[in-house]
Amino acid sequence: LDVSMDTWSYFHTCLVSVWLHRFYIYSAVAFGISLWIVIQFTTTRTKRKKSHGNPSSSEGPASKLGNGCASPQAQEVHVAGVKIFYGSQTGTAKRFAKALAEAVASLNLPVEVIDMGDCDPEDGLAEETSSRNICVFLVATYTEGQPPESAAWFCKWLEEAANDFRVGKGFLQGLRYAVFGLGNSAYVDHYNTVGRRIDRWLWMLSASRIMTRAEGDCNVAQSKHGSIEADFEAWKAKFLTQLQALCKGKKKPCSGKCMKGKCKSSGKQSKESSDHEYGTSEHENTEAEELFETSSEEEAGGTDSVIDVEDLGNIMGHMKKAKVLLLEGVWNVSHSGYHLVYFVCQFLQAKFNCLMICALFSGYKLIGSHSGVKLCRWTKSMLRGRGGCYKHTFYGIESHRCMEATPSLACANKCVFCWRHHTNPVGTEWRWKMDQPEVILQEAIEKHHNMIRQFKGVAGVKAARLEEALAVKHCALSLVGEPIMYPQINHFVRLLHHHGISTFLVTNAQFPEEIRKLEPVTQLYVSVDASTKESLRRIDRPLFKDFWQRFLDSLKALAEKQQRTVYRLTLVKAWNVDELKTYAELISLGKPDFVEVKGVTYCGESSASSLTMANVPWHGEVVSFVQELVRLLPEYGIACEHEHSNCLLIAHSKFQVDGEWRTWIDYSRFQELVREYEQSGGSRTFTAAEYMARTPPWALFGAREQGFDPSDVRFQRKNKARDTLGC
Repeated sequence: LDVSMDTWSYFHTCLVSVWLHRFYIYSAVAFGISLWIVIQFTTTRTKRKKSHGNPSSSEGPASKLGNGCASPQAQEVHVAGVKIFYGSQTGTAKRFAKALAEAVASLNLPVEVIDMGDCDPEDGLAEETSSRNICVFLVATYTEGQPPESAAWFCKWLEEAANDFRVGKGFLQGLRYAVFGLGNSAYVDHYNTVGRRIDRWLWMLSASRIMTRAEGDCNVAQSKHGSIEADFEAWKAKFLTQLQALCKGKKKPCSGKCMKGKCKSSGKQSKESSDHEYGTSEHENTEAEELFETSSEEEAGGTDSVIDVEDLGNIMGHMKKAKVLLLEGVWNVSHSGYHLVYFVCQFLQAKFNCLMICALFSGYKLIGSHSGVKLCRWTKSMLRGRGGCYKHTFYGIESHRCMEATPSLACANKCVFCWRHHTNPVGTEWRWKMDQPEVILQEAIEKHHNMIRQFKGVAGVKAARLEEALAVKHCALSLVGEPIMYPQINHFVRLLHHHGISTFLVTNAQFPEEIRKLEPVTQLYVSVDASTKESLRRIDRPLFKDFWQRFLDSLKALAEKQQRTVYRLTLVKAWNVDELKTYAELISLGKPDFVEVKGVTYCGESSASSLTMANVPWHGEVVSFVQELVRLLPEYGIACEHEHSNCLLIAHSKFQVDGEWRTWIDYSRFQELVREYEQSGGSRTFTAAEYMARTPPWALFGAREQGFDPSDVRFQRKNKARDTLGC
């Protein structure tokens, strides 16, 4: 016992001593850590000086090339080669590209000259994000500020990718580039606009500049060096110097934080990067950028960034701030700039035609004052033989012959997953000057044809499908907004049928009377984004106070329809994936023919929504949800799957005939039935069973193809993380 007491006393004494001298112990530990950090820093710095200051000590003189670029034997290759993309109308840019290629080749670097007309930008640029190549863009500005004919598609794709929320903003992260524009300053309004826009679009997609954009001027009176050839030679010398520095690993590309084609170093900003490149003073540029940054009410501290039709009066308070900025800078406006453009249009008394300008940034083609058309990414995909959308798998739509449109850009909801990020107006009733359906349809088809024709000569596009695409066969009235709000929707649908175009109409279940009055369409969708009142309020954020009753009444109205009806369920993880029983009850209420279950698509950050990638369910999770749901629905089964779109199709058992699913549509038969219906004044009705067709084996759930048409060739990106999102 005495021994144990002595031991305890000893330890107690030690602990008390340590506690009393804790300050000295802390100081000693801190000194030791600081000393270790200093030693590590000094050692690292000494190694760097040896490796850069005395290269001959680590590798012989023969291991360095005479031009200063690292040899192939070096452990790390900083620059693998140079790719020169040119867009030329008269041959000048092409000549410059060849001259630059010869100069780069003299540095013993691989070099490739590429005509923009022969390049598929979606594939070609994506590959350069990890290739360690330097990409150079030599492009001329042609008539009225347009790109040369050979570069038209390249620029079109780049513009849409930079402004489409479905394409990740880091899509070209890792690509290093430089831009040299060719133009004539005598044309003040359009001087070098193409080069400036390409530079800005690349920057918006997170590519990194290796040097400031340069501009050659055909106007010898204004050219900095006396001629466009001299301008190019001066830029070429700087480019080669920068290239050699990059080869040695001494210089890094632009950080990506610079704006408007100007790379700012730690020292003084070069004269080339001064604001006169854009024809505006520093004060004007600052003012414009401030307007872009603060024009969104929500980012400025408001509660909602959506512009309601009912709240248009409040917008007029912003008119004093709005300047006529619809020149060069506005073309490259970001998401927060959409609302600035809206204010400018109001300032110019353009009323709802301002939607035209807003929509142009995402590839929309606006029609009149309230309608729009856009080329779907799946249309582009099928033109290249890379597969169709889930509607092709589920219903036999030919994606390359489908026109995505809407007669009403306005909507009665503010859904958290809206892929338009709420840049379109919202409202509970029609308040526009109505355009006639004949005008809308004619312009929609014309604009759709114009967008299709731009694919002529594009690498990878199949000529036969391009010709077929000019004959529109399907119309997806689901682009944006609420098509059923359009007062002449029945007349518009009839016109589509008269042109032999099938109709797929989507509504957000807030207009039950309009659903009841709707004449037969090929397939009628209702978006069922939640199964309880509270979850619907959180997800769809409807404007109507009686939104839940309207929602239920819409489902009841759907049950009265005799043609094909569909529920469209969008699964948002942690929001609505646990509501199986209530979903089953809603399906029993509306009795739809089909239920599409799709995982939500994340379309980028939005100040109006808290949705993140964490809310996107995996395909396996969607499959599990569907399997659990079907167990509660004895009259339904899982028919089809489209793994690429993270989507499955539940079908009513009446579409399973003799053990085979018949979810596809006999479009010719539908057109015959709808003609008989119209000729009889509506007395000759017909049902969904009269125009169903057999579903091919590859489209069925559980098939090895997982919904991909084997007649096409599946395309996989080298870096799938940068793949575009499909909405």
